[in-house]
Amino acid sequence: MILARYNWINATIFSAVLGLSCPAAFADDSDQGAAGAQATSIAALSKESIAARIRDGDLSDSPLFLPTAERRVVFANIEYFSPVRGVVPDETLYTLERDLQDFSALTYTVGDETFTLDEFLAQSSLMGLLVVSDDRIALEHYAQDHGPSSRWITFSVTKSVTSLLIGAALEDGFIGSLEDKVTDYLPRLRGSAYDEVSILNLLNMASGVAWNEDYTDPESDVSIAGTFNGVALTDHLKKLPREHPPGEVFNYNTGESNLTGEVLRAAIGNNASSYLTAKIWQPFGMQADATWLTNTLNGSETGGCCISATLEDYSRIGLFALNDGVLPNGDRVLPEGWMQASTEPFAGNENYGYLWWLYPDGRYSASGIFGQKIFVDPASRTVIAVHSNAETATGSAYAEHLNAALLAISEHMRAGDGS
Repeated sequence: MILARYNWINATIFSAVLGLSCPAAFADDSDQGAAGAQATSIAALSKESIAARIRDGDLSDSPLFLPTAERRVVFANIEYFSPVRGVVPDETLYTLERDLQDFSALTYTVGDETFTLDEFLAQSSLMGLLVVSDDRIALEHYAQDHGPSSRWITFSVTKSVTSLLIGAALEDGFIGSLEDKVTDYLPRLRGSAYDEVSILNLLNMASGVAWNEDYTDPESDVSIAGTFNGVALTDHLKKLPREHPPGEVFNYNTGESNLTGEVLRAAIGNNASSYLTAKIWQPFGMQADATWLTNTLNGSETGGCCISATLEDYSRIGLFALNDGVLPNGDRVLPEGWMQASTEPFAGNENYGYLWWLYPDGRYSASGIFGQKIFVDPASRTVIAVHSNAETATGSAYAEHLNAALLAISEHMRAGDGS
């Protein structure tokens, strides 16, 4: 049952949830008292007790400012606290065989210090990590209170899924070209700075339209409109001036991530959850139910945030991308070469593609705050899926360890060092 407390993620907080570039100060145990958080037994917590404490004002009504222990429960049960749409599998299953490898000798470096992978796996911020190579699970790790059936919120990993769905809509003919203007699909933006903005510009976060993503400024665009969808979103965006020509300057933009979702829904004439179910979740063979956060009950999915899925299904999203959108039966969902195009460095930011973050040597990642990852290495045909509950939304010590560990595992798989 979903609680009738759908406003617990308020405007300022939800804009932070949707963004990946929010400051590290957004979440820390010190916000609620680190000693109290550490003393709380995870086993004694329940979603019901946490909801009651939020309702009574004993806890912050933001998931970003909850103590770490409480976040572990909320991130695994987001549908209890907020409205969602369901994404459902069918009887088809993309099977992942277990062929566990020996990673005991693997090390990675942070700063001048070397750590073993076992030390990383012992970090309390890590909820789950799965390494899949050639459809075989090479490494599987879960925290004590987490497991294969545990759903976990993806945060901005969802942006990359929305990018996949834009590709599917292009292949289906719902979108004519990435050069199509946003106003071709959302005519209510005509007469604004978006007249010259293409879908491609949105995918690169390079519309050139002014947008202030300063979370500390209550008058910034993200503070005012970071939660908006539908008419409220376009009403805000159409008032914004142009700062740069389209396609030249990267500007991380929460509003335009949601706008990409608006374009998708307008193009397909349906909600994004149903399209995800029909194009990827069922035909590719996902194993478990997923959810997608909406702005209101029966409302619109947030194009930039908050699908919740199991770790294995995180990895299957990565495998879908690795296979360039070709289903197990050979049918193509994405245009041929879509993922190659999606992961080409954009001129305005060499580390960004079509809502994917780019790593060295052809690797790429869907990334969300608090350490959510779908990391893909085409060279070794490896996908690394990660559920995390980092101590801060961004900029944590754990984040440094996570990125270093991902690259070390990737190099290990490229070298064929497992046994």
